[in-house]
Amino acid sequence: MGGLVGFSGNELQMWVTFALILSVLALYVSEKLPIEVTSIAAICGLLVFFQFFPIAGADGGNLLGADKLLAGFANPALITVLALLVVGQGMVRTGVLERGARFVLGLGGDRAWVSITVVMTVVLVVSAFLNNIPVVVIFIPIMQVLADKLKRPSSKLMMGLSFASVLGGMTTLIGSGTNLLVSSALIQVGERPFSFFDFTVPGLVLAGVGLLYVLIVCPMLLPDRTSLSHRIMERSGKYFLAQITVEEGSYLIGQVAVGGVLSVLHDVRVRMILRGDRVVTPPYHDFEIEIGDVVVIAASRKALAEAMSTDPNLLDPATREKEAYRIENDESLRIGERLLAEVMVAPASRMIGQRLRATGFQVRTRCFVLGVERRAHMIRSRMTDIALEAGDVLLVQGQAEDIRALRGNPDVVILAGTSEELPVVHHAHRAGLIFFGIVVAAATGIVPVVVAALTGAMAMVAVGALNIRQAARAVDSNILTMIPAALAMGAAMQVTGGADYLAHALIKALAGAGPVVVLSAFFLFTAIIANIISAKACAVLFTPIAVGIAKEVGVDPMIFAVAVVFAANCAIATPIGYQTSLLVMGPGHYRFADYFRAGAPLIILLWLAFTIFAPIYYGL
Repeated sequence: MGGLVGFSGNELQMWVTFALILSVLALYVSEKLPIEVTSIAAICGLLVFFQFFPIAGADGGNLLGADKLLAGFANPALITVLALLVVGQGMVRTGVLERGARFVLGLGGDRAWVSITVVMTVVLVVSAFLNNIPVVVIFIPIMQVLADKLKRPSSKLMMGLSFASVLGGMTTLIGSGTNLLVSSALIQVGERPFSFFDFTVPGLVLAGVGLLYVLIVCPMLLPDRTSLSHRIMERSGKYFLAQITVEEGSYLIGQVAVGGVLSVLHDVRVRMILRGDRVVTPPYHDFEIEIGDVVVIAASRKALAEAMSTDPNLLDPATREKEAYRIENDESLRIGERLLAEVMVAPASRMIGQRLRATGFQVRTRCFVLGVERRAHMIRSRMTDIALEAGDVLLVQGQAEDIRALRGNPDVVILAGTSEELPVVHHAHRAGLIFFGIVVAAATGIVPVVVAALTGAMAMVAVGALNIRQAARAVDSNILTMIPAALAMGAAMQVTGGADYLAHALIKALAGAGPVVVLSAFFLFTAIIANIISAKACAVLFTPIAVGIAKEVGVDPMIFAVAVVFAANCAIATPIGYQTSLLVMGPGHYRFADYFRAGAPLIILLWLAFTIFAPIYYGL
């Protein structure tokens, strides 16, 4: 296999490709340009260069023409990722995963490490039998809720979620598309393909070591990337006065506010309970809530939003008396696209000195007032009886266009960064069925994953779980440009002979070394390249090379093929190496360098674990 023969005709193109890839990676890490600009610039650079310096195929055509370099934009993997992002957003918007997060929290109680361990372990196990992408899509919203409830930045947990899915995918043949590609490549070079559990034992060893790293070390290496708007809402310290009228069928009936706390409402304090003309204040002792009671509560905005995600009609608007205001179709405010926002009563507002029910605010704006906050004052009265003052903050709910219209209202000022969409919970069952259908269709092979994902994304919009604008916002521009750029660079490396050149250089450098050293070095080298050209491209390129190296050093080719499986799945030190890394990029607010900070130590750890365990297990 030796020598560097066969590359002389394409040496210029190969070295220019190397230079371009290194430049692109440097720009990704430095973030001097937006990732989208860097990705498109990489594709443009390849297009221009290979237009003037083409590589001719057997038919005389350019092997790296525009049709080849731009094929990534129509790649099924890209379409699958984008479609699943839309599906995942539909799951978030309908609140269908809230119960899953509560179940996990129930298992862990107040012990954060138990809850996180349960989630990561479940992800690892499920990923062994399902495609990693839908697994991560399922658990991203759960991890977001878990991070909020445990008061931890989501950036500390999201990357660990991606890593756990990758580790689980290493353990069985169907755990990752990368594994299937290696098995398929073995058939093409005349070797026996993998059986289902061929590499499960070493895979479990690496997964166990990696899981410990994810749980203990990874959160310490990742920075807090919480977005500014989230910090504003999370740390504002506001507690709003709101009220609940207990109606027939309410889950509050029979509840007792022990110490002012209702067990069914998280982070909510009961200020008083009104029953007819009777006012009940703390302590409540054994006072049970009944139908018709008005429960006045104090809660953070986050707690109120969570309560409404369970029951959209839980909180009373300040002007509930429909007959008095003759509001038509005000139930439309409770369905469709609902926004929660905070507005401050302006200093010259006409609402100053008036009770909420007398302001006519809801009639004019079609926005419900759900809560009132007045700094440094402990209000203890019915919300509708409060006389407004300048500086009071109102928590309002309305449709998007009505909330936006408040910007032109002289009586109130919208507080920046406080607008938030509320779940469309009445579509939860439909969204859940759609997602279940996607997973079943893809797992059973009834249709390809891309067909199932794209159809599911369309169905989410069709049933009303998302509108077109929300679906478009779910499409991450980083992913839309980075995957085609990575595929184009990978194709250039393959066609110019760059990948083969690097592999042959490795063999030459290790001339005379024993099988264990060659296997270890090959694993590390493959893992590094996988982070540049993506896991799947690496699997296809390096399997034939692995078989050739194994025969040259006199070792069973299956051992080196297993090394390709594990090493290719180590494409975790850059966001372009593995699709799940791109999926968590947005929710975790990660930068390019964050992946190297957390991923590189894990790659080294897995390399060491493989180097120690594989020779013992395979008897080298």
